[in-house]
Amino acid sequence: QVQLVESGGGLVQPGGSLRLSCAASGIIFNLHDMGWYRQAPGKQRELVAIVTSGGITNYADSVKGRFTISRDNAKKMVYLQMYDLKPEDTAVYYCRAQTYSTSQWGQGTQVTVSS
Repeated sequence: QVQLVESGGGLVQPGGSLRLSCAASGIIFNLHDMGWYRQAPGKQRELVAIVTSGGITNYADSVKGRFTISRDNAKKMVYLQMYDLKPEDTAVYYCRAQTYSTSQWGQGTQVTVSS
């Protein structure tokens, strides 16, 4: 059974930092592209960052220079290090594992940026 479990969300002040983690099980992790997505209230889910099975990363323009995605294939983990958080980063953050033919999502973790 495929499971993606996110953790690390919470309440942080503007300018603060958080590190999100996603633990994967039930998949051949190193064959999957791993991504972080987010959905703010009333908005569509959007891509934040992705790291391919080959280690190539890509970021949404809104987070470039502030967020870093990384993966640990041995631990089946993917991380999102977030710096200089802004109120507009407030959203539920989801982990996604995908291949050319499959896609799995985690349940999400809430990130709230507020003073």
